[in-house]
Amino acid sequence: MKTVVSGVRPTGKLHLGNYFGAVKNFLHMQDANNAFFFIADIHSLTTHPIPEDLHSNVHQVLAEYLAMGLDPDKCTLFVQSDVPQISELYTYMNMNAYLGELERSASFKDKVKTQRSNVNAGLLTYPVLMAVDILIHKADYVPVGKDQEQHLEMTRDFAKRFNHMYGVHCFKEPEAYSQTGKLVKVPGLTNNGKMSKSGGEGDAVFFDDDEKVTQKKIMRAVTDSGPTEMNQVKPDAIQNLFDIMALVSDQSTVEHFDTLYNNCEIRYGDFKKQLASDVRDFIAPIREKIQDLKADKTYLGSVAKAGAEKAQASAEATLKEVREIIGFRRFY
Repeated sequence: MKTVVSGVRPTGKLHLGNYFGAVKNFLHMQDANNAFFFIADIHSLTTHPIPEDLHSNVHQVLAEYLAMGLDPDKCTLFVQSDVPQISELYTYMNMNAYLGELERSASFKDKVKTQRSNVNAGLLTYPVLMAVDILIHKADYVPVGKDQEQHLEMTRDFAKRFNHMYGVHCFKEPEAYSQTGKLVKVPGLTNNGKMSKSGGEGDAVFFDDDEKVTQKKIMRAVTDSGPTEMNQVKPDAIQNLFDIMALVSDQSTVEHFDTLYNNCEIRYGDFKKQLASDVRDFIAPIREKIQDLKADKTYLGSVAKAGAEKAQASAEATLKEVREIIGFRRFY
């Protein structure tokens, strides 16, 4: 049985990009794999969240994961900070990470530009903590989006470096996994890249949005004045909306509007109304489950506790091996 690890930061509500980029892949893996799925609350500290917001966001994301189909009887679903072994291994692995490679991380360079007043050490060593999340459970696969490929390569580098440094075969070199064999990158509604919370409130469709909010966001999505030539290549903004439709709509619906576009007959108002309707139909049952689960704090607590115990057992087994390899041995 293979081991798979994935997680998400609790920085607010989950959106379609989270679902199709990671959660959907994970749903296909939890039945046949030793699966770990975690809420990365330690990672979120790089943005200095208010304590009340941090706890509220963890509560929100835990309910959303369960509503989307993660089964605590099939996988290990846990909160990152509930597993102290992660922080300990993070300390050890930081000793083998080099400044130059960390500074070359695309995510770090991006943060240096976008949040100059908060370029903290956690941002610099972010790839190390991501690697530890994976390596501590000796993962074979990680369901990641296209934008996370560099971090996965760094994880493989850290694993190889540790193994070579100590002459062991402690850590595996995990591979990216996607059910289709292609890493999914869900576009946002503002034509500024992948769907993301950082893209602004209007960029992402959140599962906890009510129907009117979802409708408004999609109707405001970026378009152009329409095609002027038969079968012309779609501009990025238009292709983005078609890509989203392909995820939530029937194939016949996608083909219908594709034909209209190719024949220069498409009306973007009708197109976006259909897309909004299909998105609402897709997220409605999940949104209802989220609300029910958020209200049941006793159940959420039992899930988090059981997940923490399973994750700690896995992490401690690895950490015990790592301590011995490094040379940490007690005198008592």
